[in-house]
This record gives sequence, C-alpha cells and structure tokens, in this order.
Amino acid sequence: MELWDVYDINRNKTGKTAVRGEGLPEGGYHLVVHVCIIGSDGRMLIQQRQPFKHGFSNLWDVSAGGSAVAGETSAAAAMREVREEIGVTLDLNGVRPHYSVTYDEGFDDWYVVKADPDIESLELQYEEVKAVRWASEEEVLAMIDSGVFIPYFKGYISTIFNTADQYGSIRGK
Repeated sequence: MELWDVYDINRNKTGKTAVRGEGLPEGGYHLVVHVCIIGSDGRMLIQQRQPFKHGFSNLWDVSAGGSAVAGETSAAAAMREVREEIGVTLDLNGVRPHYSVTYDEGFDDWYVVKADPDIESLELQYEEVKAVRWASEEEVLAMIDSGVFIPYFKGYISTIFNTADQYGSIRGK
C-alpha cells in the first residue's frame, strides 16, 4: 500500500494521507515528479512503459517520474524514482525543480538534469520500464504526433530541451 501526503490548494501539507488508487479527499492534492535526463549531445533519455503498466501502457515517456510517497520531499521523490526506474543515481539535495505545473489532482515538479548514463548498463525496473533509448527533441515531438509517446504539450517538451541548454547543470552518475 502506497501512501501519499495530501496537500491543500496552496501546496501546504494538510497532515492527512491518501492511499494510492483510493482517491484524494475533497480539496486535496498530491505531488508527482518528473526527471528529464539530457545527454551532452542534447538528446533526452526516454523510457518505454511496460505494456501491463496501468496508465499510458507501452507508451514512451521522459526519463523517469512518479508520485511522491508520504514524508518525501520533491527532490527525494525525484531521486528515488530515477534510481528505482532506471538505476541512475542523482544528487538533487538542495535543488528546486526547474518547473512546477499544477493539474487537476495536484502538483507536478519537473527536474532537468545533464548526464550521460550508459544505457547498456542501466538497471530497468521490470514492473515499470520496458526499454530506454536516447531521443532528440524532434524525435520526441514526432513520437507524440504518432501516438507512441505520452501526449505532453509539445511546447512544454521543447521548453525542457531549451532548459537543458541554459540551466541543466545538475549532474548524475
């Protein structure tokens, strides 16, 4: 059973928790994180979700992401998700997300990281990740158009790539 902290509309923790899959209380929100790893060649490490994974099955996605569990900060959740899903260790302690986006059920923090992990040596979490590969901005946008990538706003994906050029100074191992 996975527990989430419940936040109010102003992103303050309410002191309540919710069980994943059981819905949030009225007026409650939760926190999710995404990490976009951009290589020195400007391509993003992307992952393909398992065909049996609930939600966006078999589609390609950014490097890693998921819900923060109760007690986690945004940065701690981002580090855990990347480590669990693709086996990459990042140090995001003291780092704020590059972007925070609100959506109907909560807050979505986005981290942009410059790193060059060897994809042949990554340890993929079987329950979540089917495959990984590097993709350029143009490839990701074309994948969105063809319906094989999670349908993020294309302008947002372009902003992520541009952010890496300007601010993506966090390094991973």
